[in-house]
Order: sequence, then structure tokens, then C-alpha cells
Amino acid sequence: MSRVKTFKFIGLILAIMLIIVGVLPIVRGDVLTNNNLSTSIILVLLGVAYILISLKPEWTKAVFFFEGIVIGVSGFFILNFPYNYGFLIIGFIIIIMAILAYLMKLPPKILKFFYR
Repeated sequence: MSRVKTFKFIGLILAIMLIIVGVLPIVRGDVLTNNNLSTSIILVLLGVAYILISLKPEWTKAVFFFEGIVIGVSGFFILNFPYNYGFLIIGFIIIIMAILAYLMKLPPKILKFFYR
């Protein structure tokens, strides 16, 4: 039981670090480029999503779906040519995985991460 609490604590520290690293360029007053802005958005939302998933495990599929939308849309609209399509494809894959998890069509080894 203590190992689970330790892993949750380490995960929450990681999520807080992601949020801090995402907000740091804005706080430091760096010049905001499209790359900085999209990276900050994605890092902060991943940190918030991990905190939500660790506190409410039944929200895993919904948060995963939302993260796919955010990664795909922010990457596509903010980044330049070769990278925007890469982020769009990654976001689309995450959205498809979340939908398949809702429908319980994923292999059991992957499905166990969505249903705890």
C-alpha cells in the first residue's frame, strides 16, 4: 500500500514540475514564439490532466480524449509546417485510442490502464 502512495506522490511531483516548466517562459518574460507557446500549453495541460487522472481515475478516458484534442489542435494551429502535421496525427491517434477505450475495443493489456 505504501508503494502505491509513493508512486502517486512522485507522479504528483512530476505533474507539478510539468506545470512549472510550462509556465516558466511566461514568468521569466521570454520572447513568446509559436514553439514556446505551444510547448507551454501542452505541458501545463498534461500536468493538469495527470493530477486529474490521479485524483479521479474514472476520468481517465475523458481526460485522454481532451488531451488528444488539445495536442492536435494547438500543435496544428501554432506550430510551423512539418511539426504541425505531426502533432495533428499524434492528437488524432490519442483521440482514437480514447474512443476505442470507451467502446472497450482495445486489447486487454492496454485497456487495463483505462479501467482501474
